[in-house]
Amino acid sequence: MCEVPRGTLHVISRKKLKEAAAQHADLEAPLDVWFRITKRASWRALADVRKTFSSADPAGQWTVFNVKGNKYRLITEINYRFQRVYVRRVDPR
Repeated sequence: MCEVPRGTLHVISRKKLKEAAAQHADLEAPLDVWFRITKRASWRALADVRKTFSSADPAGQWTVFNVKGNKYRLITEINYRFQRVYVRRVDPR
């Protein structure tokens, strides 16, 4: 099995981020920043995520990020082994 290079998280799917930004214009910039930071990260556990995003919280199998001053919740599933972040949805609070 090959090792995934550090700093290569794959975010699936950016389309959901763009759809959320289309529905809520104030989300475009914060979601773009989250995407750019995340795709360059290398997280092995929730502790690593919290070094980047201190407000990230576990919720069962999901990792929830507070976006735009906690006005929105970005709900993801992170596969640390394969370095993939699955965007499930973005919800207003």
